[in-house]
Amino acid sequence: MEYVSPEGLRLDGRRPKELRQLKAELGVLASADGSAMFEMGNTKVLAAVFGPKPVETRSQEDDKRCLVKCEYAMASFSTGERRRRGKGDRRATEITKAIRNCLEQTILVELMPRSQIDVYVQVLQADGGTRCACINAAFMALAAAAVPMRDILASCAAGYLESTALLDLNYVEDSGGGPDVAVAIHPNFDDRVVLLQQDNRVAIETFEEVLQLAVAGCRAVGEFMRQRLLEHTDALAAAREAGQPQEGAADDNEDALDEDDY
Repeated sequence: MEYVSPEGLRLDGRRPKELRQLKAELGVLASADGSAMFEMGNTKVLAAVFGPKPVETRSQEDDKRCLVKCEYAMASFSTGERRRRGKGDRRATEITKAIRNCLEQTILVELMPRSQIDVYVQVLQADGGTRCACINAAFMALAAAAVPMRDILASCAAGYLESTALLDLNYVEDSGGGPDVAVAIHPNFDDRVVLLQQDNRVAIETFEEVLQLAVAGCRAVGEFMRQRLLEHTDALAAAREAGQPQEGAADDNEDALDEDDY
C-alpha cells in the first residue's frame, strides 16, 4: 500500500506534517464536575471528572497529596470489529497507567491533600491516536472542573512510513508496521515531556526526527486547547452577565478558568 503519494499527499489528503481536524466541547455531561468531548479526525473520546472529593478508601488517604484514579475503556462500537472489550485487558491497563501518569504530573496534587479525583475516559470512535486523544480529553475535562494544574497537557503522536515522518497517524497508517512515537508535553515549561512511548525499533536519526515532529504536533494541539478553554470561559462569563443558566458549568469554581491560568 502506498501511504504517501508522489505528490506528497497521504491517504486522507493531508500533508506529512499536518494534523487531523481537532474539535473539543466542554461541559457535555451535567452529572460530572467536569467533562469534555475531544476529537482528532475520526477518533472521538469522552472524558468525565468527579472531584476533588473525600477519599473513598480511608487507607488510601494521603496527608500530602490528592489521589488520582483513572479508568479507560473503549466502547464495543468504537471500531469496525464488533466485539466486547474487557476492562482488564493488557492494552487498556497500559493506556490507563499512561493517562494517570500524565495527569499526576500535571495536577497540583499537593494543593488538595486527603482528597480524590476520579477520571473516566471512554473511546466512542477509534481511528488511530486513541491514547493521545484520551490524554487531551482528560485534560480538558479537568480544566472544565477547575482542577488546579501546572500547565496545559497536550499529546500527539508521529510515525515513520515509506522513509517519511508522518504526524498524527490514523488507523490505516498506524497499522502500516512502522515506528510510532506518542508524546505528551507541558508546552509552557520548555516542552517538558511527561509521556514518551515508542512502538517498534527505529534508527536514532529517524527517532529524533519523529520525536521533534510529535512535539511540534503537541504544541499545535496545546494551542488549540488553550483557545477552546478561553472561548468556553468567555461563554460562561457572558451567560453569567446575562443571568442565564451556565451550560456545561459544573459549579461556581468554573470562574477559576481565566486567561491567567493558561
